[in-house]
Amino acid sequence: MTDPDRSAPDGDRAGTDRFAATVAELTGDATPPVDRRRLLGRLVEQLRRRGVTELFKPAAAGRWLVQAVADVAPYLPVRDLATLRRHHPGLDDEELAERLIRNASRVSAGIGAAGGGVSAVQWTVTPTLLSAPVLLAAETVAVVAVELKLVGELHQVYGVPVPGAGTERAVNMIHAWANQRGVNPMVPGVGVGAVLGTAARRELGELLLRRFGRNLTTLGPFLTGAAVASYLNRRATRALADRVRADLRSQRRALGLMHPPAPPAIGGVRPRPE
Repeated sequence: MTDPDRSAPDGDRAGTDRFAATVAELTGDATPPVDRRRLLGRLVEQLRRRGVTELFKPAAAGRWLVQAVADVAPYLPVRDLATLRRHHPGLDDEELAERLIRNASRVSAGIGAAGGGVSAVQWTVTPTLLSAPVLLAAETVAVVAVELKLVGELHQVYGVPVPGAGTERAVNMIHAWANQRGVNPMVPGVGVGAVLGTAARRELGELLLRRFGRNLTTLGPFLTGAAVASYLNRRATRALADRVRADLRSQRRALGLMHPPAPPAIGGVRPRPE
C-alpha cells in the first residue's frame, strides 16, 4: 500500500499523486457531466501508464484493483464535521447524513453515465479507442473512491471519526467499506498498526472483481450502457451507505454520543433539505 506520509521515488510518487488527484476530482459532487467524462478519460490514460496487463488475467485482476484502491484511498478529501456543517448549513445530523448519501449516489451514478458515454464512442468510431478492461477498472476505482469518502464522512456525522491518519485511516475506511459496517473504536486491533493483511486483500480483491464485473453494463451499445450503469451505481452506493449508517446509529446509541443540533438559520428557521 502506498503511504503518502513516506518518501517514494519522485516518478512513482508523482504518478500516484496525479492518479489520486484525478480520482479526488471525480468524487466531487459539483463536477459537471462534461468534466466528469473528461476526468474519466484522463483516469483511463493514467491507469494505462500504471500497467494494465494484470487486468487481462482474472487471477491477478483482483490484486491489481486492490492496489489501485489502496494507492488512492489515503488521498481522498474526507471532510471533518465542521467543514461538512459549513458546506451544508442548517441541517441536523440525520438530514446531513441523508444529503451526503444522496449526493454520493448521484456522483456514482454520474460516473456510470460518463463511462457509458465514453464507451459509446466505440460503437460509432472504433473499438480500439479504449481497452474495455481499463475503462471498467477506471469506473470501478472511481466509484469505490466515492463510497470510501462517503463512509469516512458518515463516521464524522455520527460522532465516531475513522481513527488514524493517512494510510492508517485509509485502511480503516477500506475495512468499513468491505464489511459495510462502521469502524468500532472499541474493538481491539482497529487503529494503530491496522494493515491490509493477505486474507483481507484477498477478500477485498473478490469484492472489487464483483464490482468490476457489474460494470460490464457500461459497455452496452449506444447510451443504454450509460443508463443501466448509472442506475446500478446509484443503487449500490445507496445500499452500502444505508448499511453503514444503520451501524453507526447503533454505535452512537451504545456510546451515548449525540451532537448538538445544527444552529438555526436567520429568523430561527432552518432551510428544508433540497
